Amino acid sequence: MSSKDWIEKDFYAVLGVDKAASGDDIKKAYRKLARDSHPDHNPGDPKAEERFKAASEAYAVLGDDAKRREYDELRSLFGSGAFRRNARGAGQPGGMPFDVSDLFGGAAGGGGDRRFGGAGFQDLFSSIFSGGAAGPGGGPATRGPARGRDVEAEVALDFDDAVRGVTVPLTLRAPGVCDTCHGNGAKPGTQPRTCPVCHGAGVTTRNQGSFSFSEPCRNCQGVGTIVEEKCPECQGTGGVTKTRTLNVRFPAGVADGQKIRLAGRGEPGARGGPAGDLFVHVKVRPDELFGRTGDDLTLTVPITFAEAVLGTDLRVPTLDGAVTLRVPPGTPSGRILRARGKGVVRRDGQAGDLLVTLDVVVPARVSDEARTALESFAAQTPPAAREHLDARVRRFS
Repeated sequence: MSSKDWIEKDFYAVLGVDKAASGDDIKKAYRKLARDSHPDHNPGDPKAEERFKAASEAYAVLGDDAKRREYDELRSLFGSGAFRRNARGAGQPGGMPFDVSDLFGGAAGGGGDRRFGGAGFQDLFSSIFSGGAAGPGGGPATRGPARGRDVEAEVALDFDDAVRGVTVPLTLRAPGVCDTCHGNGAKPGTQPRTCPVCHGAGVTTRNQGSFSFSEPCRNCQGVGTIVEEKCPECQGTGGVTKTRTLNVRFPAGVADGQKIRLAGRGEPGARGGPAGDLFVHVKVRPDELFGRTGDDLTLTVPITFAEAVLGTDLRVPTLDGAVTLRVPPGTPSGRILRARGKGVVRRDGQAGDLLVTLDVVVPARVSDEARTALESFAAQTPPAAREHLDARVRRFS
């Protein structure tokens, strides 16, 4: 993502939140948009795919506090376009466009415009007011390698797979280094030549009164080299959009909403810089029987009135078999029985528990024989203690 994107795109509007929105509000808005427009839920809908990509792009910036601050500062300073200028004036013959995006190659956290190799927001102002960062011999420093942009993806897992752990193939479409020119942008058999104006520095310096100003070289657009014959595959950019498949291992016990970080599996860096990271957001599909609270599994089991009164041995399922739980006589509805070690296995090898909630089922209809038996039972059973309720009732009688 280039700095031009930061200036021209309103990420707050993309996510439908106010500029003063909290981090939690931004996260909720992104998750809703990602869920509603995910390609898996909208097969064959290119508009939904574009909305999903736009939401992911916006959250990659607004979801990071440091990037969000830099984005807000950049938008407030350059959103009006006041810093755009041309070498000979806009629209004049021979004029070479000079865009503010050339100044902020790395404003997006390292992935930015390859022509300026990842200069940060503060690098610009240190360059303007100090005459440029000093390189060997006191001259302007050549821009070095830039870290690639982080990439985000979402994967939906079945409940069992999330509890046990699973390896899932993940297909991504993201920018990558052009295989034809290996990233230098030149046609095979040719090489970029050093810019004769900046001599490879990528910046030029001019004196104005007592100040020295540095700016990206207009001859090479801040790259330091000039490509005379462009690569036919990437048209001189050095990068192309690639489809790649990664086998992502999700550890046992991964939870819904958890984020898995794969270091170095994001977009490749510019000028030999390190690749960004891949962040995979996990969405766990609900199970028809089991729920989950932390490392404990939950299960609701219906029992009859007679079983609750007399007690019984209850056979209940687990993820890998079944266990027998003793229901003691006189068990009320809602009591929770615990099967230790039958929950989610923790990272230290210990396991959570299976929590079984008993639900006493009251039949809507009973036979005449059953009714007679219940009436006999009621006659021999003391009434429930309701004195504290009766006293309140009498106050309103």
